[in-house]
Amino acid sequence: MSEQDKYKDKLSPEAYEVCRLGATEYPFSGKYNDFWEVGTYVCACCETPLFNSESKFRSGCGWPSFFESLEGKVNYLPDHSHSMVRTEIKCKQCDSHLGHVFDDGPEPTFKRYCVNSLSLNFKPST
Repeated sequence: MSEQDKYKDKLSPEAYEVCRLGATEYPFSGKYNDFWEVGTYVCACCETPLFNSESKFRSGCGWPSFFESLEGKVNYLPDHSHSMVRTEIKCKQCDSHLGHVFDDGPEPTFKRYCVNSLSLNFKPST
């Protein structure tokens, strides 16, 4: 089985479009946009831990937002699509598209990791 077939079998068609092809879910549609349980957000493709719930905040942008990722778990790539200059974020382990990071977040980092819910799964703290 190819790597892409593995993800097609694991993910919904919508999650596949986001994670493997770089699509974006509609704002305010994701299951984690207004979700506030304590735990860890992991990659929907490979289950690598990416964000702690303690870094999640209400940004009002329509996607789950975090002020920091877990150290060494995210890759940063220049994105010049849609006539914009942005920084794309991807899972360092499996190269899954997560979303983008911006410099308009809260203290202490002033970063806003704007992440597609479809690219995440949630593991509650036990």
